[in-house]
Amino acid sequence: MQLGKGQKIPLNENNLVIKFERPTTALEIDTAAFLTGANGKVAGDEDFVFYGNARHNSGAVILSGDALEIDLAKIPRHVEKISLTATIYDADSRRQNFGMLRGAVLKIFGTRSEIATFPLENFTVENAIVLGEVYRYKGSWKFNATGAGFSGGLAALCNNFGIEVKDTQSAPPPPEPPKTEPPPEPKKKVMEQKAEKISLKKGEKISLTKKSDDTPIIIENGWTAEGKDYDLKALVRYRDGKLIYVGAANEDEVLSTPEGAVQHGGDIKAPGEMEKILIKWHPNIASVAVSSYSALENGLGSFKKYGVFVRITNGKQVIEIPAASTSNNYFSYTLCFGEILFGKDKTMEVSALELYSSFSSERRIGYDGDKVKMDIGPVGKPKSKPDSNDSSGSLWSKIFG
Repeated sequence: MQLGKGQKIPLNENNLVIKFERPTTALEIDTAAFLTGANGKVAGDEDFVFYGNARHNSGAVILSGDALEIDLAKIPRHVEKISLTATIYDADSRRQNFGMLRGAVLKIFGTRSEIATFPLENFTVENAIVLGEVYRYKGSWKFNATGAGFSGGLAALCNNFGIEVKDTQSAPPPPEPPKTEPPPEPKKKVMEQKAEKISLKKGEKISLTKKSDDTPIIIENGWTAEGKDYDLKALVRYRDGKLIYVGAANEDEVLSTPEGAVQHGGDIKAPGEMEKILIKWHPNIASVAVSSYSALENGLGSFKKYGVFVRITNGKQVIEIPAASTSNNYFSYTLCFGEILFGKDKTMEVSALELYSSFSSERRIGYDGDKVKMDIGPVGKPKSKPDSNDSSGSLWSKIFG
């Protein structure tokens, strides 16, 4: 179904994905969502979902790149409307607007199929758009094909939806005689990212905040058990299909990709310290799958029992993916925590996978097309067999001791 501007349709499914699709363009476009009450305003900053706060605390709205994932069953009662918006970063200084964009479309998907499309056209000088709205109506939910343009960018949208945006410049000097006390510190703009720590569960995704500098994302692999060793590895998938294993444990692994976008910091064996991989966005890379391998000296034991986790640090964003599911699988030697997906406009997204290798498999992870698959990569170094004279006793004492 193709919608025209202002057309409204009922939404008969709880789980929706609304995606802003557009051709490749020089415009650096950011999408966001405002969850507003009956007065058309947000109740607080947490109801503003954007690249610095990509997941609403209710779990009802998740921003994943240019797609908004919505679970209507989880929408808080105070929220009457969800407005999906798009803005052009630094539009004024770059002299850019949505009149330069052609062929953009908003698509609404249900669980099984596409529900509707809404062509976005006839914009001129606008640098911010309310693309569409999901809203309550007589106890049900509907979608409105809005397509309303604004000037003033993200700040204008924030003000429109009740988020105060103040200039961070210092106030002008007071009249004579000057005051002895210093002027109060100006408030930061709400768009600035707050420090956040997120635990990402299997199947969840989160967008990484764009940074103005070229500092890398830091991937760290840690564990809490004494006398154990877990090797952090990355499988880099290029857009042309080439694969490179980055790690410090195997002969066919490298410490750095040729262009330096993915770099391993070397082998670490002590608990409390963490192996690290540094990742920078690169146009030729499609994704980086991150895995942890239970090293030779570990013997048998689960990832969960030994407190294994991966931490991803991106500026003020700190994302942890724990080994949550397999507490009793003592014969899985490789755990793929997730992957970093590279967008084409310097965007990156973390996807939590939590995939475990099959029984006693030494094969590493691989890619089948663009999907991570366990046990299809080359065989790593084989595990050493437990010493028959080991004082710890039987196999069961090794597992449960």
